[in-house]
Amino acid sequence: QVQLVESGGGLVQAGETLRLSCVASGRTFRSYVMGWFRQAPGKEREFVAAISWSGARTYYVDSVKGRFTISRDNAKNTVYLQMNSLKPEDTAVYYCAADMARSTIHSRREEYDYWGKGTQVTVSS
Repeated sequence: QVQLVESGGGLVQAGETLRLSCVASGRTFRSYVMGWFRQAPGKEREFVAAISWSGARTYYVDSVKGRFTISRDNAKNTVYLQMNSLKPEDTAVYYCAADMARSTIHSRREEYDYWGKGTQVTVSS
């Protein structure tokens, strides 16, 4: 079993920054593809970013490109989401997820095996 615990959410004003963290249990964390998703009230959970096991490859949804950066520290079993220039439309619960089966990064929600409980991000205008 893998447990994922997110932290770092909060209430900020538009234009400000937040850094989310997700700590994973499990000795094989370094082999997981990791992703961040978000879900706004009344909307489906959507892909935000993903990172390969080595951190060499990343992938973002168009709406966050140039503002968000995903990274990982395998020694700390942690994946991060640095969020700059936040906008009110970024308001959502943010979830991290782990894909244990695939080596290529992707945005397919149904193929991520483990999920955290989420952390709330609220951006006021």
